[in-house]
Amino acid sequence: MSFAQPLLLALALAAPILLGAYVWQLRRRRRRTVRFSNVALVRVAAGRRRSWRRHVPIALVLASLAVLGMASARPQVRTDVPVSGTTILIALDVSGSMCATDVAPNRLTAAQAAVRDFVEEQPPEAKLGLVVFSGFAEVAVAPSTNRDDLLSAINGVTTGRGTTIGAAILTAIDAISEIDPDVRPSDPVEIAGDVDQGGAPALTPPTPVPTGPTDQASGDPSVRVAPVPEIIVLLTDGANTRGVTPAQAADQAAKRGVRVYPIGFGTTNPTTLACSREQYGGFEPRQNFGFGPPGGGGGVTRNFLVVDEPALRHVAETTGGEYFGATDAAGLSTVLADLPKHVTTQQQDVDLSAAFAALAALLLAAGLVVSIRWSTLT
Repeated sequence: MSFAQPLLLALALAAPILLGAYVWQLRRRRRRTVRFSNVALVRVAAGRRRSWRRHVPIALVLASLAVLGMASARPQVRTDVPVSGTTILIALDVSGSMCATDVAPNRLTAAQAAVRDFVEEQPPEAKLGLVVFSGFAEVAVAPSTNRDDLLSAINGVTTGRGTTIGAAILTAIDAISEIDPDVRPSDPVEIAGDVDQGGAPALTPPTPVPTGPTDQASGDPSVRVAPVPEIIVLLTDGANTRGVTPAQAADQAAKRGVRVYPIGFGTTNPTTLACSREQYGGFEPRQNFGFGPPGGGGGVTRNFLVVDEPALRHVAETTGGEYFGATDAAGLSTVLADLPKHVTTQQQDVDLSAAFAALAALLLAAGLVVSIRWSTLT
């Protein structure tokens, strides 16, 4: 338990001060007691009243003052509280690496099936949206309660070249800003070296993960703003290959209170790439997607067919989300099925001032009742 205004705890010192004054008064009265020659006569006059009873009302009043002093300091506890009206933006990776067959029949088909099941299991009032990304990111379905459009979009996704995880997060932020006025759109990010010498989009090295002290510009969790109800579920099987880095996008999400829950999908040993004609967009299957420079040239040694876990974990930590990993279809379904338990609650400071004030009132009332009742009995 913590206190929002700890200096006001000094008010609770009134109770021990008054207690000391009460004890001092009792001792003073004993010294001034009149002496009687007939002690038996005094006992008869006093009756059988128990001496400790006269102290109970005072004790209850003093306890009431102490609790009231603590209430003024605004006691708080940090606990999980439910979030009503959660909106989920699903950011689905549709890069060519999703055609890898290390997950049968391929990663994309398994992901489509798992996401469909996840959508169908959500309550009717929940708003869901879809962002798809490969070489660029776009909103396929804006957040709404319309499940038909969403399921149709999931079934009709096609693959592309490249993986833009950072752009997907920023696109999802923009979609959230359309429905929540408290979330401002993403800020422009300067991107250097986005085109290689051959005119094709250049590959970026693995996303650096900050290890030293950070501030608000780098997404320090200690200065993260209060979470908003909308969250992003990011499902990807690889690493960022171009554009805005995941770390840059995570910083912007953290400043807006948007939590990102990344899911890394696939094994560390991808095999052949094989998607259906529909998943290729109606074109004949291509054999070379250019996921890395041949022969290790160009200085990029990252295997872009394998999940960049350090980058995704940093995104989750920066934004207040949580990272999940799944190496097969069953694991992905389990992660998605368990996800609502994580996104529909959030840590918040709960103010206990009212409860403490109510307890103080009860103690005071009890002291008055006991004092009146016992005084009438004697």
